[in-house]
Amino acid sequence: MTTQEKLDILSRDAQYDLSCACGTKRPDEHRKRSLGGDSWLYPVTVTSGGTGIMLKTLLGNVCSNDCLYCPLRCQRDFKRVIMTPDELATFYMDFLRKRRLIGIFLSSGVMGSAERTMHDLVATAEILRKKYRYRGYIHLKIIPGASRPAIDAAMKYASAVSLNIETPGAQHFRRLTHKKDYHQDILEPLQYILSQTSREGTHPHVTTSSQFIVGASDETDKDILTYCNTLYGEMGMNRLYYSAYQRGLGDPSIPGEMVGEDVSDASFKGREQYEHYRQTRGGEFTQNWSSNATLFPELASLPARDDSLLVREHRLYQADWLMRIYKFSFADIQFSPDGNLDLTRDPKQIWADTHPEFYPVSVRKAPEQSLLRIPGIGPVYAKKIVMHRRNEGIYSLNSLPVPPTVLSKALPYIIL
Repeated sequence: MTTQEKLDILSRDAQYDLSCACGTKRPDEHRKRSLGGDSWLYPVTVTSGGTGIMLKTLLGNVCSNDCLYCPLRCQRDFKRVIMTPDELATFYMDFLRKRRLIGIFLSSGVMGSAERTMHDLVATAEILRKKYRYRGYIHLKIIPGASRPAIDAAMKYASAVSLNIETPGAQHFRRLTHKKDYHQDILEPLQYILSQTSREGTHPHVTTSSQFIVGASDETDKDILTYCNTLYGEMGMNRLYYSAYQRGLGDPSIPGEMVGEDVSDASFKGREQYEHYRQTRGGEFTQNWSSNATLFPELASLPARDDSLLVREHRLYQADWLMRIYKFSFADIQFSPDGNLDLTRDPKQIWADTHPEFYPVSVRKAPEQSLLRIPGIGPVYAKKIVMHRRNEGIYSLNSLPVPPTVLSKALPYIIL
């Protein structure tokens, strides 16, 4: 099997990991299979705001773990593929000479043990840095249960590292695996990573991320966002991702496989938002499902997707942005009695509707933080309003430097 044939398989299996901005609601952040066969290339958003192309793959899809939601778990029988560190590093550098890439995202199944797998992941990065003198972006996945020396070795060569938290708490985690220990394999390594990448740590230049699997267990949105609040506010995590569980490939015993309700035609009040999200993230989800059906034939008789999980993922990203970018507190996020976010309305709109005393907001006088509470106004438009009133003044609401659709949404909540 050629290196390219291996990558075709391994990159397809890497789609389940979103911890490098390849799976949020933005269409330009979604995985897009190249018509030319370069299926390991992913568009990603870079810190400058533009987009670039990243090579994203597993080093191997062999896995000794039993994660019951994962199609690569050890109990399954399908074609297993492994690449050597030198093989992957050489391919990447050869490809880099033909096409500009912003970096490489490298993960793996657990090939025998966490330590052996970490050794091979780090060895790949070391070859890139030392043999090829590569100075670009390298994102390394930290394997659950990795030792501190292995984590230190990864951070020596990586630009970014991630370890997936998977669920909000041991109770939900135990429903998805019998081999891994939540505290020993997930929380302790994660805490160590965040301590070492803090300003006072030995690797402050390394960025961190993690990922929740949404809907595989029986967690609520409140459970997830409680953990998010701690990870962002107290532990210094840079970014969290949310991956809607893809039903059909998990063990029938897990909660995510036991939901029998057909929600594909759910009639949400927020239909326009739902349709927009289905066309962006949902389109990618259908594409991935179709691709997986070739590798896993049992998918052929299953529904293409569960739209409610996609909208739930979307709401979690919205709440995440409110806490991380808009500086909403966890207490500002409102949940339904069952502990979940409302699927029909975005959480910022809900806050506005339940806090009429906060409005109207003066666009001439309000601080930027208050402008961010106006429906339709995000960080970009809030800054534009502040700059406009400072440089030119605001004499009419119609003169605000925002598109008509944004102004229409904001008008009930603002005054001069």
